[in-house]
Amino acid sequence: MKLNKLTEAEKSVILYKATERPFSGKYYEFNEEGVYLCKHCNAPLYKSKDKFDAHCGWPSFDDAIAGAVKRVRDTDGYRTEIICANCGAHLGHVFEGEGFTKKDTRYCVNSIYLKFQIEAPLK
Repeated sequence: MKLNKLTEAEKSVILYKATERPFSGKYYEFNEEGVYLCKHCNAPLYKSKDKFDAHCGWPSFDDAIAGAVKRVRDTDGYRTEIICANCGAHLGHVFEGEGFTKKDTRYCVNSIYLKFQIEAPLK
């Protein structure tokens, strides 16, 4: 698997599970139509139609592309970490039962982890 070169700030979040400052990320208030990819391996993770504003400071999605994101118990023992199913890089955390959307799920993702791509129109 070919992995993209990361900056030191990206490595901090993606490889070492740090968290970017809330309300500071490029994609927090970004609302273009397309797909969000893993910055480390380019795997498609989330569609823009599943993004919503949870007012939490990080991009939030109520669904992931099927099979793209794995859930693992966080080392704190309370939260559920989300990682890229393709390369294992840290994405953030997933929360359920908050009532933000009908799907009742919030994938809370660090912007620094994401890469955006406009979807090619279907032929």
